[in-house]
Parts: sequence; C-alpha cells; structure tokens
Amino acid sequence: MRIIPRRIDIERVEKAKPWRMIYGRRKTGKTFLIENFTDYDYFFFVNRDTTVLDKKTGEKYNYKEFLTILRALMGNRIVIDEFHRLPEDFLDFLHSIGKKGELTLITSTLWLSKKLLSGRSPLLGLVYPVRIGLIDERDILLELSKDLSGKELIETAVYLREPFLIPYYKPPIRDFLASYLYEARLMIKELIGEIFDEERRELTNVYEGVMKAVADGRNVSTEISSLLFSRGLLAKDNPGVLQKYLNVLTEMGVLERVIVYGKKRFRYYHASPLIDLHYYLEEKYSYTEIDVSVDFIRKVINAKIPFHVEQFFRNLLSKVLGLTHQRIEERDFDIDVALFEFKKIKLVGEVKWKNFVSRSEIRKIEDSLGKFKCRRVLIVPDKNCVEREPEGIDMWDVEDVLELVRGLKA
Repeated sequence: MRIIPRRIDIERVEKAKPWRMIYGRRKTGKTFLIENFTDYDYFFFVNRDTTVLDKKTGEKYNYKEFLTILRALMGNRIVIDEFHRLPEDFLDFLHSIGKKGELTLITSTLWLSKKLLSGRSPLLGLVYPVRIGLIDERDILLELSKDLSGKELIETAVYLREPFLIPYYKPPIRDFLASYLYEARLMIKELIGEIFDEERRELTNVYEGVMKAVADGRNVSTEISSLLFSRGLLAKDNPGVLQKYLNVLTEMGVLERVIVYGKKRFRYYHASPLIDLHYYLEEKYSYTEIDVSVDFIRKVINAKIPFHVEQFFRNLLSKVLGLTHQRIEERDFDIDVALFEFKKIKLVGEVKWKNFVSRSEIRKIEDSLGKFKCRRVLIVPDKNCVEREPEGIDMWDVEDVLELVRGLKA
C-alpha cells in the first residue's frame, strides 16, 4: 500500500507536546498518522460501548479498570483514540492528574473539540489542539512526484489528498476515479452520513441541498438560498437563514469559504474534490439511484478536473508563498488565483489546464492580469501547449511548480 508521509502535519503534531488533542473530519487519516509516524508507549482505542482496547496487547477494559490502569501509566507516552466516547467525568479525571508524561487524544467530533476549548472545559490550557484535514498539497505533490510527472502528477495529487482513496488507487487517475465513483457511490454517501453522525447532526435535505448546489456551481449564499427555496427546502428565500448551515459545513471541514475581494460576500467550495464530484453527479444525474455508466462518469470527471486543479493551485501557492487567497470578480473577467499580503495584492494568476492554449486566449489573459501591478503568472501543464508565450507574465508548468514547492524557485 502506498503511504504518504505527512511531514507538515507530523511537524505540527510534534510541536504540540506534551498534551495534545488531534481532531478533524472523519477519514482524514488522524489515527494512521499518530499510530505510524509518532512515538508512544501505549495506544488505547475506545469502543462505542465505552470499553477500551489496548491495541498492543489486545486486552479490553471497562471504564473503571481503564482509569486505574491509566493512572498507573501516567508519565509514559499514551494515545487514546476516540476518547470522546468515554463518560464526561473522564475530562475531570485528566484535569485532576495534571500534565504528566505525553498524552495524545484523538477525536472525529468537531463540536466536542470546540466545546473542549471553551472557557468552562477542564481541558482548557491542558491540551494543545491540532486539526487534521486532507493531506497538505505540498506533501502529496512531493511524494507522488517520485513516481508520476506532468498532468498525471497534478491530477492525482488533487484527488489523493483524500486519504481513504490511497489504498485503492491505481493509475491513471481519471479511470480510477470513474470506476471508484461507480462502484463506491453508496459508500461515499455513507461516509458523509458518518461525518454528520459524529457531529451529532442529522444529514437533512437542507444540508444535502446546500452541498449539491455548491457542487453545481451555485456557491454564493443568495444563489443557494433561492435554489433551496424553489425546491421547498427553505420556508423563505433568505440567505441569513441559510448562513447557519453554511457555517456548520465550513466548521466541519466539508466546505471552504473564500472571500470575494472588495465585495461583501463569500464563495463556498467543497474542500474535497471527490465529494464535489459525488454531489455534482447526484445533483445532475441522481447517480446513486439511477444506473449511470462508468464512461459517462468519466466524461463528468473530465469536465470537472480543470476546476479542481485551479482550486488545488490556489491553495498550494497560498501555503508555499505564505499569502492569503481571495477571489477577484469583475464585470468582464474573473481571476483564478489572487494572493494577498494583508490588503495588498502580491500575485495574480490564471490556470489553463488543457493541451492547447491559443493566441486569442493568451491575449485575454494578458488583458486581465495586466490590470494588476503585482507578480503575474500563467500555469499550464506544459510550456509547449501555448501557441505563443505571454508578455509580462511568468509562465509555470508542472516542473516549475515542483521547484517552487521544493524551495528551488523564487
């Protein structure tokens, strides 16, 4: 099985010693990361019935037995996975012990994580929180570059950020995704249901309506509200009412929120390209209920990939360059990548993820990016795909981006 060393996340976890709480959405590889890339003496897993399994010895304990054992072991390096399943007085128990040894708590419940960091929590000030999301763009790109290159490298990196795909992956990525979505569509639906179960929230028609709308390109609250109202999912066409749903989905890590520069609004996107594909197919073709062929799913993937690649580059460059990203929308053009240092625009970019970029397209890019007095970049799969080089614009292909991530390119 391919293993992606998550160096950036491991570094964040190591800095959080001695007591830390690892949290994040379901199926983001939290347990795998701690179990395989950190040092510990004891690793306990809490079952749904609150019994506790010692993963090294296979011994199982009830809650009272576990507290006795844990008290005796404090001072060692201990991991407790799914600790939120233990009774509430467990937090008071930890508070009474105080910081001894190293303790790692793992949970998939974001609502509890938020509660545990509030002013009344016994753990406030005792544990350092570390949120684990999808695999960092830099880590996945560098690791996959050992075996892949060019377009295939970028497109594979875009989707394998979702850790649970990695054990099943077989190249090429477009064929793999089509087969996976066809065979595992119900499993993806169950995964999304599990995410909501962990948050003690019901996966209602409103939440599903929001996620379908976002996947279909309606990613401003006013557009989503109007669509859900027309379908009878909202009593009023009121973006203010919808906002609480958008906030929850953003906090859960299902959606990401991007500021629109100079406008008092946000745009929302699926954080996971795989989940975006799932809900697009569900919105357009009800593919979990009606048999849709693998070949048809592949056509949808082909159409969606440029958008997901653009999202990948936007987030990647933001992290590599240490800048924040916003979206620039004007009446006659949009900017794919816009990176800021505080309120100052430092870089604007266009992503053309295709095999041929014509002279007329280059001219439009020059016109759009030329309106900004900052670094201007055109990102393409290969520099040979452009009919002519743009003027006053840096052109980056996959190798240039790799050099940037490796720190070889300024």
